Formats: sequence, C-alpha cells, structure tokens
Amino acid sequence: MNHFDTRSGVLHAEGVDLEQLAASVGTPVYVYSAATLERHYQVFAAAVAGLGDGNPLVAFAAKANPNLSVLATLARCGAGADVVSAGELARALAAGVPANRIVFSGVGKQVFELQAGIDAGILQFNVESEAEIEMLAAVAASAGKQVDIAVRVNPGVDAKTHAKISTGGDDNKFGIPIARAEAAFAQAAAHASLNPVGIAAHIGSQLSDLDPLEETFGRLGALMGRLRGLGHIIERVDLGGGLGVPYRADLPAPPLPEVYGAMVARATKRWDVRLIFEPGRLIAGNAGVLLSRVILLKQGVAKTFVVVDAAMNDLLRPSMYGAWHDIAAVRPTGEQMTATVVGPVCESGDTFADDRDMPRVTGGDLIAFLTAGAYGATMASTYNSRDLVPEVMVSGDRWAVVSARRVAADMMALDTRAPWLET
Repeated sequence: MNHFDTRSGVLHAEGVDLEQLAASVGTPVYVYSAATLERHYQVFAAAVAGLGDGNPLVAFAAKANPNLSVLATLARCGAGADVVSAGELARALAAGVPANRIVFSGVGKQVFELQAGIDAGILQFNVESEAEIEMLAAVAASAGKQVDIAVRVNPGVDAKTHAKISTGGDDNKFGIPIARAEAAFAQAAAHASLNPVGIAAHIGSQLSDLDPLEETFGRLGALMGRLRGLGHIIERVDLGGGLGVPYRADLPAPPLPEVYGAMVARATKRWDVRLIFEPGRLIAGNAGVLLSRVILLKQGVAKTFVVVDAAMNDLLRPSMYGAWHDIAAVRPTGEQMTATVVGPVCESGDTFADDRDMPRVTGGDLIAFLTAGAYGATMASTYNSRDLVPEVMVSGDRWAVVSARRVAADMMALDTRAPWLET
C-alpha cells in the first residue's frame, strides 16, 4: 500500500495535490510520502519482530535513498542504516541514526572510511575480503580500538534476479567465498583489534522468489554450526535485504513481508543470534514518484513519441536495467494511447517506456513515474549539463523541498578555469 491516489480528478501524495506542487516547484521532481515510508518500515519490522534472539535490527539500505529527510523519517521509526561509503555514514549520522544501529558494508572500503566508522563507534563492519580484514585490523590497532566485524560470505546462490543487481553468485565481486569462510574467521580472530561476532550474506536485489534466500540462510546456518564447533562465538547474523517490490500492476506481486518473515523464522529456528536485515527498495520504492511534464508529442514512422522533461539522468533505471515503471497521468481522462516515452537527453537509451499502453496525454500534461522512491534521485546526474533533479517530502497536507534543484550556475560554480585560460 502507498499513499498516492487520485482525488477530485488529480493525483495526490497524501493530502497534497501534485498538480499544485509541480506548479510551485517545477518539474521534473521527486516526491516522497512520509506516511508510506513509515508504513513500509513498520510492516517489515512487524514481520521480523521477535526473530532470532528477539531483538532484530532493521538497517535501511541507505544506497536506495540517502536523502536526509528519508533517513530521518526512518530513524524516528527505529530503523538503523546499512551504509557502503563514508558519505552514506555521514548522512546516516546527520539524520539521527544512532551509531550502534549502523552497519558498514561494501567491497572496497578505503582506510579513511574504515577510520570514519571506527571514530563513529558503529555497530559492525561487514568485511568482504581477506585483504580488508588486514586493512581494518591495522586501522583499528592504530586507533587503539577493538571493532566488531561480521564476515560477509558469498554463498554461491543464484538470486534469480537481474544480472546487474545479483550479488551472491560465484562470479560476483561481493563477499568471501563460503568455502574460505572458516579460514577468514580464524584470520580475523587472530587480530586483537578485531572482534569477529557474526556472518553476513546478501545475494541480490528485487527478489521475487524466496527459495534462493532460504537456500542462502540454510548455508549460513551450516556455516554458523561449523564456526561454533571451532570455538568461535557467533552473536549476529546479517541476512541482507533484497525482497522485491511490485513495479508492474499487471504482474503478480513479490512475496509480502509477513511471508518472508515466516520463512526466516523457519530457516533460523534455534540460531540464538541477533538477526540483522537490510531492506532498502522494499521500504522506499513505492514511497516515491517522479513527476514530469510532457513537452510535446512527436509522430515517427511507426511510433508515437511522448517527449517529457525528465530524462535518463533523472531516473536511470529504465536505461541501465531495462526497468519498468508504471506511468500515471496526474489528471487522468480515462482514455488510453500507445506511445514510447522518451526524455530530451542525446542518447537513444533515454527511453522510459517503449510502445507502452498508457494514459492519453498531450503537451503540457503531467505524468508520474511510479515506484521511483528507491534508486532514483540517488543515481541522478547532470549529464548534458541538465539541472540536478530536486526532491520533495510530503507529510499529510504539508510538503517541503528536501533537496533543492541544482541548476547550471550551481554546477559551473564548482568548476575553475586552468590558470593559463584566465587571460
């Protein structure tokens, strides 16, 4: 469920008329519903409540949407944060996420990022290679600290999702191959500056089938048993995230959180550990839309093109993954058309939908790309020297710009002329 619906003939975000909002802020613009963020977090948290040792941590994957207002909304609900860079760590802390609810993942953490996590006093690092174990041990020893870590393993499981968001197969860059996990754990335990307390796995994003997850959790359980048999104390297991969201209204929805929670309860029975979850898209995806205005309609030889003011630099997923976003008219007429929706960027890949059956629109009309709250604004760029898309948060009948539009002058102010070009 989300809080975007049509009232009095106009699409609303909670109590805010999106036609009026677009007139005030301009387009393109991302719009987030605070009520949807809160509800999705609460539904997922309820689905996993009481599992493991009874105190699970739901750490929102900040990469999905690192906007400070999004993170702050979730922090007030009790969420932690899964971060993969020093920048995301800084954002999570600034948004009010307590350090003891932050997990630092990522395959290429740099020394300054390890130091930032240590200085902040985060809950744990998920280490992803033997080389990282040595790096972190040295940084922690230099700081005179002992830090908690989990060894992220690559379980060699096919997530059955898009290749570019699959992370648990043998050929993926993430995690330590599970066959080397015991050796990696012993390597970490040999360092006084490291406290290996857990294991972790994350096999991919936008999963619609729970079987690969259950297989992964089975492998983690077996690994935990072997590690405990070797005398290691396992206190935490990070099960990652990845549960999919319904991008297409005409297709079956992915499993609901309560179904996922029941599977986790079955797979982790008697583990006696603190479980950590890293949902991102599941929380934020349906909590946001991208508003765009139709510039014009163009008739090609065989296609009708709807040219809009949003582009691939604002919403990259369709171009990068061939991803589908349902398209809604902000003021629907009930009529339909078949059209190819494109943006102004000088790339053939700047296409949102090809020969799509969609609401009939014409020049000047507003449309909304739905399920755009995750991996939308965070992947945006200024390609073609276009403005950087702004973000708006809605709560009830209130709204606020929570990330301003960056225009060409803002970007040029960051450039400098080489000295020999000043004359």
